[in-house]
Amino acid sequence: MADTPDLSMRPVDWAMLVLLSVFWGGSFLFVGLAVSDFPAITIAFLRVVIGAILLWIVLLSMRLKMPTKPGIWGSFFVMGAINGAVPFSLIAWGQSHIASGLASILIAITPLFAVVVAHFATTDERMTPNRVAGVLAGLLGVIVLIGPDTLGDLQSDLFAQLAIVLAAALYAAASVYGRRFAKQNVAPLVVATGQVSASTLLLLPVILLVDKPWQLAPPSIVSWIAIGCLGVLSSGVAYLLYFRILASAGATNLMLVNFLVPVTAIVLGILVLGEVLLIQHMGGLLLIATGLALMDGRAFAKIKKLF
Repeated sequence: MADTPDLSMRPVDWAMLVLLSVFWGGSFLFVGLAVSDFPAITIAFLRVVIGAILLWIVLLSMRLKMPTKPGIWGSFFVMGAINGAVPFSLIAWGQSHIASGLASILIAITPLFAVVVAHFATTDERMTPNRVAGVLAGLLGVIVLIGPDTLGDLQSDLFAQLAIVLAAALYAAASVYGRRFAKQNVAPLVVATGQVSASTLLLLPVILLVDKPWQLAPPSIVSWIAIGCLGVLSSGVAYLLYFRILASAGATNLMLVNFLVPVTAIVLGILVLGEVLLIQHMGGLLLIATGLALMDGRAFAKIKKLF
């Protein structure tokens, strides 16, 4: 892997980003279904332990080996905390108090955090007017897409909202911190397996001491299906895509996925639940597309050449 990622988005990067947004967009639905039967930390633990099992199976089938250097494992545990265990728990707890639509709006703040963190923590992802304008346009598009009425919930459950915002900040920090693995020539599959395994080990003692899962009432089949989807799709497969995009396109581009998450949620609602596409959805999609184009920069650069 190259030491410095190519910060322009190739077609394969865009394809992976859209697929990642589908898995993470679905996670809000899955968490919303699971919170009726599982405590927040238990949801986070089951999510990562299922993801870890899946990734270990793939890793062993490909005959890849995990690194043995303590420094790399230390980085795995940092990523496991700030990109898995803590934000997953915060989001699950937050969604037990606020609507999924509002949660997705708050998570969409992540790219704004990422632009700021990357500006001060890296030398090749500096803040530019295009990136700032793109983030703001994308954030406005998310609000329009979900609907301004959802913002009325901002007056209640302040701590739940702050929990989601803190999760967004941790995601942004993790996207910059995780770049170190490309410089250490650690394969994306190995990084994903290491991070999710570390998250599992971090959460295990917490659920045993706090949630005491053996005392819970038997969950419904729907909740178990939601947990399975969270583990396999929204953790195992999703983090394999996450680290591939991070290695090739950089932290700021990776965080664009948080603009696409509400888009995929709307599309899934139309395709799966038969929901209707409204004018506000079209306006929100247009703003998000404008924001993505500004962040990518190539389309506007070609337009400038024409004039």
